[in-house]
Amino acid sequence: MTNPLLEDRTLPDFNRIRPEHIEPAIDQLLADGRALVSELAAQADSATWSSFVERIELEDDRLSRAWSPVSHLNSVMNSDELRAAYNACLPKLSAYASEVGQNTDLYRGYKHVAEQPGLNAAQQKMLANTLRDLHLAGVDLPDEQKARYREITQRLSQLTNQFAENVLDATNGWHKHITSDDALAGLPAGAKALARHEAESRGLDGWVLTLDFPSFEPVMKHAQDRALRREVYEAYSTRASDQGPHAGEWDNTPVMEEILALRHEQARLLGFSNYAELSLAPKMARDTDEVMGFLNDLAGHAVHQAREELQELRDFARDADGLDDLAPWDLMYYGEKLRVARFDISDEVLKPYFPLEGVIAGMFRVAERLFEVRFEQAEADNTWHKDVRRYRVLDPSGSPRAEFYLDPFARQKKQGGAWMNGAVSRMVMAGRTQLPIAYLVCNFTPPVAGHPSLLTHREVETLFHEFGHGLHHMLTRVDYPPVAGIHGVPWDAVELPSQFLENWCWERESLDLFARHHETGAPIPEDLFQRLLDAKHFQSAMQMVRQLEFALFDFRIHMEYDPDRGGRIYAILDEVRDQVAVLKPPAWNRFPHGFSHIFAGGYAAGYFSYKWAEVLSADAFSLFEERGVFDPDTGRAFRELILERGGSADAMELFTAFRGREPRVDALLRHSGIGTGLKPADAGGDDMQRVA
Repeated sequence: MTNPLLEDRTLPDFNRIRPEHIEPAIDQLLADGRALVSELAAQADSATWSSFVERIELEDDRLSRAWSPVSHLNSVMNSDELRAAYNACLPKLSAYASEVGQNTDLYRGYKHVAEQPGLNAAQQKMLANTLRDLHLAGVDLPDEQKARYREITQRLSQLTNQFAENVLDATNGWHKHITSDDALAGLPAGAKALARHEAESRGLDGWVLTLDFPSFEPVMKHAQDRALRREVYEAYSTRASDQGPHAGEWDNTPVMEEILALRHEQARLLGFSNYAELSLAPKMARDTDEVMGFLNDLAGHAVHQAREELQELRDFARDADGLDDLAPWDLMYYGEKLRVARFDISDEVLKPYFPLEGVIAGMFRVAERLFEVRFEQAEADNTWHKDVRRYRVLDPSGSPRAEFYLDPFARQKKQGGAWMNGAVSRMVMAGRTQLPIAYLVCNFTPPVAGHPSLLTHREVETLFHEFGHGLHHMLTRVDYPPVAGIHGVPWDAVELPSQFLENWCWERESLDLFARHHETGAPIPEDLFQRLLDAKHFQSAMQMVRQLEFALFDFRIHMEYDPDRGGRIYAILDEVRDQVAVLKPPAWNRFPHGFSHIFAGGYAAGYFSYKWAEVLSADAFSLFEERGVFDPDTGRAFRELILERGGSADAMELFTAFRGREPRVDALLRHSGIGTGLKPADAGGDDMQRVA
């Protein structure tokens, strides 16, 4: 029987992939890759674009198209057998990447091609990036240091995967079985229905709460039982750690320490003072001082207002319930109660207007009006789960442009959060024409008990966010995979299209395209829409400092790592919290142990990218505010200068070409209701290289 991962098709049939197919396919592809590298290395001095670069890209694409579904399935349909096959391949892939990255003959060949005349701008950018990345892979190092660099890279691949597995296992490893309806007082009907469904799926009576977000969030926002909120908070915030109900069982403490030590050693081998400097080498931010100055400046704008917002919440909790000791497990609960009291609005009031099917259809209409593309649903009989949908992206003429898979609902054995990942990259070279394909993954509440999946407004933003990433990947017109779509885009600019698209979740003109009551079909009433806008900036400074806490913590643990003192993870986190946190969590909180963005994803010493790119996205949207949110010329310009160009040009040059100037921070502060003259009562308002 043919191995589906070796078939020459764009993506294999997911239903035919078995764990036993994976390692033999990867072994074969790596052997083919090594044979080609050996052949081309001997021809480095006569290398040309077609004889050298194109052949490498074709072989890399074969490997990518085989590994992409394996990596994806490991995230969304995890099993012991799949995990074992995946883990068996990781060191092999890492070793191969290091061999190629440190091959001096290939480096010489790329340099030879880069010096040849007649290359277009995208080819030149791709080659410049490749030479930079080869340098960052250690191609210039002496042999002994090269060997050590390879060992570090391979070990880091294993450790980051182990971190993610521990978080997934810890999340799946906890549940609370409840048999008394009184214990769930305050929970919305949809949350209770989900808990009932979870119990039934386990063969239990009553209700079951889990740490998946569709279960966790309603408890923290609505459960009247404070002891229950604390119990769920503790289980969630101590996942994969030495604390909590499963203390030590999936403990990421040694994993984090070793990751930080190896990243620091890797950076030092390459001549950097620390890993933060290494992480900035391919980013827009020029140095660590610029990043720290940027984050500290935002903190200066937000901290005072955040403290005033917290005091308001304390006063409200005391007046409402006589609560004098506001704790972290009370923040979401009283925050929601205060929002309802002040603005007469809540998630439960809004959710009926955001049925998932309607939001998807409306999201497509927004993109169609902005970017002159069309969407249609396609057959999805070869997907990995019954809930997965497949869509085609078309030009106005009907010509195919891309495809994507949407996996919308939370379930067991699926990683939490939301993200977009490229499945297949656009490529037009060496006689091959390949259109891009993306995965869009969310963890929304599934339909239960005959009720449709209804989204909170924040979940609508999440879907638009990931779709923005997807459009960046899918609408590219660049023909060379290393600079097509999100590839080659600096990590601190990659969030621009995603955060940018979130703005259409707040505009009346765009909401009218999809915000319809799931029973009556009525649009959001004008008074409800105005209350939504009034509440937009509710506690926005508290949200801002929370993100700054994550970003400063991430950057500092990588910038200040000292081999003699270790990671000092919680010492640095305490210092950051002294600076920006408004309510410190208890000493047993182990947030870093589940911080997958930086310990298992692409955001190490780069979490600041969310705020950095938010400056870009807010400033970009301000042009639509000036000209109209569906202004066709402005939408076309964003598509042509940002989405279609991918990483084929300097990110700042592309932004400036679109906006007519370099970005300014004032739009971000205005959109966040921070430092704008709003009184605290009027102000307020977290996703490989996969992007979240």
